[in-house]
Amino acid sequence: MSFQAYLDAVETKTGLTPRQLVDIAREKGFDETTKSAPIVEWLAADYGLGRGHAMAMVHVITKGPRISDKHVGSGGTHSDPTDELWLDGKATNPHP
Repeated sequence: MSFQAYLDAVETKTGLTPRQLVDIAREKGFDETTKSAPIVEWLAADYGLGRGHAMAMVHVITKGPRISDKHVGSGGTHSDPTDELWLDGKATNPHP
């Protein structure tokens, strides 16, 4: 499953885009200095997300939408078409 596919699944499970969840995380005080555990706990408690989906959100909350290019266009299981994750909803993703 690509990184983007994890974020798309988060949107399906929560009804919120990844960007909306990032905004809520910021309101709760989570930022680039926050460890993963409190974010994972929050996402599990409030949205029922499992660890894998929560960890994808931890990345965008703490590191932003850019990912390593090692998986970009690799053709592997975790291959993404770009190093910039789309946070504004799967229906509007220019790289579906």
